[in-house]
Amino acid sequence: MIQLTFDLPRRTALGRSDFLVSESNAAPIGWIDRWPEWPPGALVLYGPPGCGKTHLVHLWCERASAVIVAGETLDEEKVACLAAEGRHRIALDNADRASERALLHLHNSCLECQGSLLITARQPPGSWNFALKDLGSRLRAALAIGIGLPDDALLGAVLVKHFADRQLSVTPEVIDRERRLHR
Repeated sequence: MIQLTFDLPRRTALGRSDFLVSESNAAPIGWIDRWPEWPPGALVLYGPPGCGKTHLVHLWCERASAVIVAGETLDEEKVACLAAEGRHRIALDNADRASERALLHLHNSCLECQGSLLITARQPPGSWNFALKDLGSRLRAALAIGIGLPDDALLGAVLVKHFADRQLSVTPEVIDRERRLHR
């Protein structure tokens, strides 16, 4: 017997009311909410995959009318294009995958134009191995906020949200029962 699957579209909810706050992510959302009262330079959010960095990027971009750039797509041509378009509020998601030279130019461009740069990565800049010393000193001086691993209550709430993103209704009791069974 063959099981047929349907590639149904889903809507991932990335609004402020969809961001679930716990002790592990309270500081990062607090800094997103403080914008534009950030220190000069960049704000770096770091944490493990799936901890909410990209959701925070979307929240900040909505708040700041900023653009999102994926780290692996950042090159000097893109930096020049962003500058020519007058884009100086930029979120660089997965910055640890970006070209160092392009990231240095992006940082300098945002700083020179009194813009804002939000950077996400898996590790804090202090643990990166920089080939460009100028970039290393700038990012190590930036405010870096860690996002911790979610606790059980947050994981359960996130699972309920993911089901809701797929238009599936599931009660917290079902999630709790499954979590207990798989410990």
